[in-house]
Amino acid sequence: MKKIIPLLLLLAGHIIQAQEIELDPITVTATLSQKRSSETGRNITIIKGENFKNLPVHSLDELLRYVPGVEIQARGPMGSQSDIVLRGGTYQQVLVILDGMRLNDPNTGHFNSYIPIAPAEIDRIEILKGASSAIYGADAVGGVIYVFTKTFTAKQDQDIATANAGISAGEYGYLNADAGMFYSKKNFSISGGFITNNADGVQQRGIKGYFHNTTASVSAKYYFNPKWDIAYRYAYDNRNFAAQNFYTTYSFDTATEKVASHWQQLSVGFHTQKHELKFDIGFKHVNDNFMFTPASSANSNISKLYQALLQYQNELSTKTTLIAGFNYQQKIIRSNDRGNHDLFLASPFVSLSHQLIRNLYIHPSFQWVIFRNIPSEIVPQLDISYKNKNLQLRGSVGKTIRDADFTERYNNYNKPVVKSGSIGNPDLKAERSVSYEAGADLFVKTYLKISATFFQRFHQRLIDYSTTPYSEMPRKENLIPTGTYALAKNIASVNTTGFETDIQYTHHFSEQHRLSGSLGLLWLDSKSSDSVPSFYISSHAKFLTNFSVIYQFKDLAVSINGLYKKRKEQIASSINATITPDYFVMNTKAEYFFLHRSLIVFAELDNVFNRQYSDLLGAIMPGRWFIGGIKFQWNKKKK
Repeated sequence: MKKIIPLLLLLAGHIIQAQEIELDPITVTATLSQKRSSETGRNITIIKGENFKNLPVHSLDELLRYVPGVEIQARGPMGSQSDIVLRGGTYQQVLVILDGMRLNDPNTGHFNSYIPIAPAEIDRIEILKGASSAIYGADAVGGVIYVFTKTFTAKQDQDIATANAGISAGEYGYLNADAGMFYSKKNFSISGGFITNNADGVQQRGIKGYFHNTTASVSAKYYFNPKWDIAYRYAYDNRNFAAQNFYTTYSFDTATEKVASHWQQLSVGFHTQKHELKFDIGFKHVNDNFMFTPASSANSNISKLYQALLQYQNELSTKTTLIAGFNYQQKIIRSNDRGNHDLFLASPFVSLSHQLIRNLYIHPSFQWVIFRNIPSEIVPQLDISYKNKNLQLRGSVGKTIRDADFTERYNNYNKPVVKSGSIGNPDLKAERSVSYEAGADLFVKTYLKISATFFQRFHQRLIDYSTTPYSEMPRKENLIPTGTYALAKNIASVNTTGFETDIQYTHHFSEQHRLSGSLGLLWLDSKSSDSVPSFYISSHAKFLTNFSVIYQFKDLAVSINGLYKKRKEQIASSINATITPDYFVMNTKAEYFFLHRSLIVFAELDNVFNRQYSDLLGAIMPGRWFIGGIKFQWNKKKK
């Protein structure tokens, strides 16, 4: 390992950012309006959707795993289940957005990586690191994952038609199929696609695991005239997988889980040269069925999320843009384990983008988040950016908040007897924190960008689970004195300090010869006031580096991605499981193009060095894995 890391650093000097990121792209995630990344005061990474098919990845959480600064804590492969972590937060502290609508599940943050969109529909993914609650409200503590799709971002009078399909197979009985299309002409755009990953021979502890994960989506957009448009999407997402030791370290855990999601959203927009008005509504329905052992009764949870977002943008002058809006959410759960509950959240907000002087931009934002049954929170934030020639300086300070999900409040709350496990706490208060960051970006000509950011987050009342004796449990109605429990608590304070470096490179030597890559380095340290270590705040990496590389010459393309993670060691002797102090994994893929690049044959090797590892204690990840397949693609673009 000591030899590998310097090699990666040397390699990064020449090949950085396989996601082929523009070095100073147009973004909307940081300010809600179209701005150059260098004008926002924030560290933003943008991935083109088409790169999903170029890299050795099989699901959206795997794609995010190799983005600089993003930590994915995977319980299973290829979309089975993953926790998204940004800047050392917990898995509930990252907000996931799809075309303006929030996806975070009311039941549990473990489902937030189930993004209900086929990869073929994705235009780009923007990753905003750091505090964002003043712009997006609750949950945007560690950052935001924002997915933009081709249809919802389509412009009027485009003339584009694309289609793709592929099938692949490999060890462990693996079978994948995916397809997609996008068509846009004059006033109408439509896209759709699906992806399915299946395997039935993945080794778990003493048993063979399995997964059957499928996502399908379709969307359409219509321009009534240059000012008015309407867009609609429906998506279905189904995950059926062996979940042994995903949530416990018990030796008798042979869990299985099925999570089926339905997603609908509607967007109506009005646009003029200086004004924009958008109204979006979304509905998410999730049916979760969890079976701990074949002999146990299943946990059946149905969660629903209704939301509406009204947003108005006014370009007051060439230097000033005002955005104001109102967000409403209704969260519902019906569960034999957690009971039946509902709550609402409402939040008016306002944000201003202003150029003070040449190359100096400020972005003050303010949101008032109103919860049901708990005190409301006022959330301010200020972002500043200055760019002169090839150097950008940026800074940000802001408050963030997060309310507990239904699992944190009511897990195991409705069962007759609970002998052990995680216990919810209805009396949890909303988290709050203050974050600041300062960073710089160096642009070297048109092909290299080096970014460095120092950040700190001072958290109060952070919600996490920690081992709690029976005598200290606040509610004992269905507990037993000899039980072993982990209670969801508000920890008095947790302070996180970190430093991240992102290096991005992309270079086209000619039309058929290109090289691109990325490297991210992240150092983190978290200190808690609780003498008993909590579960998730102590699980994040202390040091993380992840990288991606794509090299293409004529009809041959080779891609590599990988990561090295250093973290706290953990041991569960009951199941002979360990979290090793560090691990390194790497995947590689080779493609050859035929028939004017419309037909592709590829071979892929995941976990090249056959490293045995887990991101979370007891959840074993696969070893070396060979996959091969064939793909078809067709493109027609006139404008």
